[in-house]
Amino acid sequence: MPQVSILDLAPVPESGTVAESLKNAVSIAQAAERWGYHRYWMAEHHNMTGIASAATAIVLGHIASRTQHIRVGSAGIMLPNHPPYIVAEQFGTLDALYPNRVDLGLGRAPGTDGQTLRALRRSPNDAEQFPNDVQELLGYLAEAEDTDTIKAIPGFQQNIPVWILGSSTFGAQLAARLGLPYAFASHFAPDHLSHALTLYRKQFKPSRYLDKPYAAAALNLFAADTDHHARRMMTSMQQQFINLRRGMPGRMQPPVEDIKAIADPYELAAVNHALNFTAVGTKDTVARHLTQFIEQTQVDELILTCNAYDISDRLNSFKIGAEILLN
Repeated sequence: MPQVSILDLAPVPESGTVAESLKNAVSIAQAAERWGYHRYWMAEHHNMTGIASAATAIVLGHIASRTQHIRVGSAGIMLPNHPPYIVAEQFGTLDALYPNRVDLGLGRAPGTDGQTLRALRRSPNDAEQFPNDVQELLGYLAEAEDTDTIKAIPGFQQNIPVWILGSSTFGAQLAARLGLPYAFASHFAPDHLSHALTLYRKQFKPSRYLDKPYAAAALNLFAADTDHHARRMMTSMQQQFINLRRGMPGRMQPPVEDIKAIADPYELAAVNHALNFTAVGTKDTVARHLTQFIEQTQVDELILTCNAYDISDRLNSFKIGAEILLN
């Protein structure tokens, strides 16, 4: 059985606030720790009124301070948005405060729109430097030398696990070449999962970090006492994707009884394709989905995410996931 972890997108519901979403994040992390999950990860997004984790390193520090032993990390820090040196200092600080608990997952996408990218003082072309930026960042952390003129303090020679994240084969090949762990965003980008995992495993080169490949993949989980309740929970995430495709991102909307009533068939088909790797239903139903996904992918780690509207539904989904996979 693989390790099982959580990706929390810290959604901000229509009826809620950012402060409430961050409190909910703490509740989920604490529950995940009690239930035996391995990691709790958050993602960097900017100018998204429905996501509260923009200042990812700060929020992760808060999460770590309110938990005892669960690993905390980014999935991910969008490296084109930041100088690698600053990222090394930030996560070096987290690692100094919470030793052997911090993961640094790195993504190549900006995680925002073009105007916000300019507000970040970055350029769309910065993503082209991602491989070089990753290697520069590694050079400030575990690969740093005493003779280096520039040292990241904290961060210098600290063994912080660095992951490459991806939704295509690009990240898989980079992770393989550098001998780093790899996580695939199959919870919203299902098409290249199998090919990316195959490439990663085939091309992997042992390194100071890993002697063999270590792959993770993400799956949406909506679990409830009835299939109807679970499917209704999922409609909030479907609405989120539909609104994003319409160019109308916003706060998470309440669930609806019939998603077909508010989306045309083409929109819904596209969204459901993006959410192909979703386990939705009762405990027995989602158990079959989870088992099938693990068997198909042979991942070393399964990452569960639940973007439901109500915090109680999200907690219950993760609890059911733990009952299936961790007991």
